[in-house]
Amino acid sequence: MILQKSLPYNPLEEVPLPGIKPMDLADWLRPDSAFSEQLAYRAELLSNRRDKVLMMHPDAQSAAQELLELVLDHRYGGARDHVIRPDGVSVTLDWRQPLATLGQICQEDFCILERPDGSPEHILTGAVLCFPASWTLGEKFMRPLIGIHDTVDSYDSKMASRVQRLFDGVQVGRPLWRFNALWYQSAELHAPRSVHAPRDQSHGQDAPYLRSEQQVILRLPKCRSVVFSIHTYMVHRDEVMAEWGAKGATR
Repeated sequence: MILQKSLPYNPLEEVPLPGIKPMDLADWLRPDSAFSEQLAYRAELLSNRRDKVLMMHPDAQSAAQELLELVLDHRYGGARDHVIRPDGVSVTLDWRQPLATLGQICQEDFCILERPDGSPEHILTGAVLCFPASWTLGEKFMRPLIGIHDTVDSYDSKMASRVQRLFDGVQVGRPLWRFNALWYQSAELHAPRSVHAPRDQSHGQDAPYLRSEQQVILRLPKCRSVVFSIHTYMVHRDEVMAEWGAKGATR
């Protein structure tokens, strides 16, 4: 079981959808107390379930390499050969496998979304997704935004238009972020679910764990592709309520 003790924001705050806020780029990719344990689990998943957690269209290779370069410049002092992670582990950088490399040096999952000429929406062309929450990469790969969210009840045509405008408008060096927060019976981070599988009805307000994703949208400066990064927090109810219970209504 991999848990954090706290979150860097109030997960109980009621925020109207889509809940987008500006982010200081300096706050992107901040490791937390679960870094070492989450990275060890990511390594296991990339080794044993690679075809489930890593997918990339060949045309997305340049965007993935640019993303790796950006992450290295942002958090690893511009390294190009190897890095020493915050937990002291040395990782050799493989530029032929940029998404797999990112999966070994960051807590975040990364999705690359590109808008081909003539396409009305961005399309998911690559991702390292070790910690899915009730969705599977294989069912969303190479699908447009509205197809990715087709099982989300609140994602109607109006919401789809708003989200597409956000993806079109996000500026280089000015990322946007939002969070979600749901109560779960299980603390399992790798929790895929097919669109054909029934929803787990055991989750709810009395569940013992709060799963929250800090989701960041940013634009790559050279290829102009959009990156969607996901930092997953799993916190026990007691910790959440002790820190935030008096500051916001239970979601």
